[in-house]
Amino acid sequence: MIFNNNRLSAINFGDVYLAKPADPKLQSNERGVRYRDAVLISLPGGEAWMFDYGVIVFWAIDEDERRALLRRLHLEGDNIEDSRQEHFRFITSGNEVRINHDTITLADDDPLSRLAVSHALAQSLKLIEYEWQAQCTIQKHSNLPEALATTGKIALSRREIAKIRGQLFGTKSDIILHYGLLDTPEFFWEYPEYETTYNRAARYLEIRQRVDLLSKKLETIHEMFEMLADEQKHQHSAFLEWIIIILIAIEIVIFVAQEIHKPIQ
Repeated sequence: MIFNNNRLSAINFGDVYLAKPADPKLQSNERGVRYRDAVLISLPGGEAWMFDYGVIVFWAIDEDERRALLRRLHLEGDNIEDSRQEHFRFITSGNEVRINHDTITLADDDPLSRLAVSHALAQSLKLIEYEWQAQCTIQKHSNLPEALATTGKIALSRREIAKIRGQLFGTKSDIILHYGLLDTPEFFWEYPEYETTYNRAARYLEIRQRVDLLSKKLETIHEMFEMLADEQKHQHSAFLEWIIIILIAIEIVIFVAQEIHKPIQ
């Protein structure tokens, strides 16, 4: 393929992309070719790889061509935050795949080699989204352990704690189960000869280390909220016990009062 340029860009459209229903007709109009969870769309002077979890990787696509594709896909690409984008350079020359200083050297003009690299770029960009979510959760609730240690109370209800725990579980489920960011993509089960290319890109982007670190952070946060939930449960149980004690005491008082006022026979 003769490329327009040597720019390589990955953009995470996230919820905007995922909220749009799958349109086989649109894919057909773009002459898309599916490889497991990625679709190849060939464009003049380049190509785009669309991943099912909301990331699109553009190889050598001019700005005008990229905007035109996004309009056809009904996606807005003008106001995407920098944290949702990654940009590299690539060249096709050499004997093996190398990545150095954000420049990717490919050994040949094989589109599946580009898909292997695209998988790593898409995973890395999706991972940034979850890293940001985890960091926001940590910062937002960093005062809770200190407040619990100082006052013995927290300013969160059981419902709020349950919602946060649900969000944390959902994030970890997405990483490990839904999007498979912890695993090698299924594409390489059918094309194992391209796995080395993917592994080199994944090592350069430190995907495995970042997933491990993020998992540990999520586990730590989850443990903290489990502790808070247990504390709330204990407080609720103690409250119910006091209600029962008070009700029993009232019943005893009523019984004694009735006995006192009984007429003597």
